[in-house]
Amino acid sequence: MAFHIVLVEPEIPANTGNISRTCAATGTWLHLVRPLGFNTDDRTLKRAGLDYWHAVKLEYHDSFQEVKDKYKDGRFFFATTKASKVYTDLTFQDGDFLVFGKETKGLAPEILAEHPDSLMRLPMTDAVRSLNLSNAAAIVLFEALRQTGFPELS
Repeated sequence: MAFHIVLVEPEIPANTGNISRTCAATGTWLHLVRPLGFNTDDRTLKRAGLDYWHAVKLEYHDSFQEVKDKYKDGRFFFATTKASKVYTDLTFQDGDFLVFGKETKGLAPEILAEHPDSLMRLPMTDAVRSLNLSNAAAIVLFEALRQTGFPELS
């Protein structure tokens, strides 16, 4: 098995490219939920992912509901600044889905309302609204990998 990163309507190609490289390096699945704020042949996207796209396990979905329907038994965790739990308070398992929203608005309120017990945040000062999407995804993913003993990574 492997972890899954789900990007719901990502807007900035460089962030998605950086996350794809992190996924390639860790054997993590990357799920992109449309609409995307960029073209998948965008030079910025490809440059940020460098020459690792061949190693990315990538799926496209037309909605977040489509992801949930396809992975009915999956455990989903949602990154949001509105959560009371810190990501390190959660116990992750191999195969979990780590869900992140678009850069400008985060996840839709209805997604957050449907999953109140699975929300997580990254602690930070109130000087900024949020961390960069690719940084946040890497931080949470590496905590999940740490908790599971970095399976199949050297």
